[in-house]
Amino acid sequence: MPCPALIDRITSQLEPLIPPRSAILVGLSGGMDSVVLLHILHRLAPRFSWRLSALHVHHGISPNADAWAEFCAALCAKLDIPLNIEHVDIAPLREHGIEAAARKLRHAAFARQSCDFVALAHHADDQAETLLLQLLRGSGVRGVAAMPVLSSVERPVLSKVEGPFIGGIPAGAPSPLVGEGWGEGGAHRLLRPLLDLPRAVLLDYAHEHGLQWVEDESNADDSYPRNFLRHRALPLLEERFPSYRDTLARSARHFAEASEMLDDLAQIDAEGAMLDDALSVAALRALTPPRAKNLLRYFLHRRGAAMPQAAQLDVMLHQLCDARQDAAVCVEYGVWEVHRYRDRAYVSPALGEFDSGLALSWSGEAELDWPALGTRLHFAEARGAGISSEKLRCAPVTLRLRNGGETLRPHRGAAKRSLKNLLQEYGVPPWRRERLPLIYCGDELVCVVGVAVAAEYQAAMGEVGVTIALS
Repeated sequence: MPCPALIDRITSQLEPLIPPRSAILVGLSGGMDSVVLLHILHRLAPRFSWRLSALHVHHGISPNADAWAEFCAALCAKLDIPLNIEHVDIAPLREHGIEAAARKLRHAAFARQSCDFVALAHHADDQAETLLLQLLRGSGVRGVAAMPVLSSVERPVLSKVEGPFIGGIPAGAPSPLVGEGWGEGGAHRLLRPLLDLPRAVLLDYAHEHGLQWVEDESNADDSYPRNFLRHRALPLLEERFPSYRDTLARSARHFAEASEMLDDLAQIDAEGAMLDDALSVAALRALTPPRAKNLLRYFLHRRGAAMPQAAQLDVMLHQLCDARQDAAVCVEYGVWEVHRYRDRAYVSPALGEFDSGLALSWSGEAELDWPALGTRLHFAEARGAGISSEKLRCAPVTLRLRNGGETLRPHRGAAKRSLKNLLQEYGVPPWRRERLPLIYCGDELVCVVGVAVAAEYQAAMGEVGVTIALS
């Protein structure tokens, strides 16, 4: 494709999608694809007053990683494009495979940037390779759906802590495990301007403009599934089916349409079935197995959990719907757990061992780590809500775990209640009861975070109080 025709094609595609003066961040690896994308957008940016910047994610996997970062820095300096280099540690995610872990960390890095669009250099060959890889992995409709030219990206979410909180709504905790799909949008959108172009066209453009780039030595290693397809399987396929890229892209678009319909169906089924942080098991039982699995996937994704494998999902659905009523259902998959309590399903990161003697002092800090739940406590000042600030000053404030025999009066005029009964009454799931932080002022139990403040310590109307939330 001649260069002017290529530029005109990309211009006509992007002009209706990207408003003037938009901030576009280019994902720059230093490879040929991303260098071409940066060069093209640099040419187009003045015409539309786009504000261009770049991000290089330094994974540290290759011995040449530092040299790649230096190359990207020199290229951006030459083009007068601001560059951010972000170092990430792939070690904690190696269980996902190097390629998947690197991709998750890149997406997490993109999601942290301040911009309107993140531009990625995916092209038609990438689309075909991804579809075939997903089919060979036995992925469902969502997994084999086409990458769109423009898509929303969500803020990465690890989990949302269950339960009502005093003076606030639970917030999601960031994680490198970024989810795509089912969600309510995020801070920016992913843009793939080269998606309809084969790699050969980009290579011609690079040669025509004398562009330089770096080569990742791992791209030649066909022990990686993607490289095996790229170097051995797809060239053979092209001999018999020269237009396979277009054909596979069309199939991927069909899968994407089917995936959207499944999303729509899940949202319909979720009406009245998703209750705060939980999913009604009765609603799952009322659906056909395929539809129930679709709703369960939707619920897991909305809670920020990883997607289970097909066999794991089958076990999960069976345990939730068919286990006897008094069974303590807990299905573990990866670092996640699905529980059933009072005919509701909950999902959360698996909680490891904890110190039963855990005790922390609080001296007015805005945040404290709470290792028993793997979360953070957030303290905020509020008027007429939470714990009376004045009364908290009467004695040292500490945070402790349950020790047995605790009592608390949840509101004025009520009798003191055992903590055991209060936790049951408030529907706190059993697997969280021993881990909840208890706030003491001296030796008096003042608050069970997420459950109740002792009546004697509740802030009066107009009085300054302290609210506490977990996230």
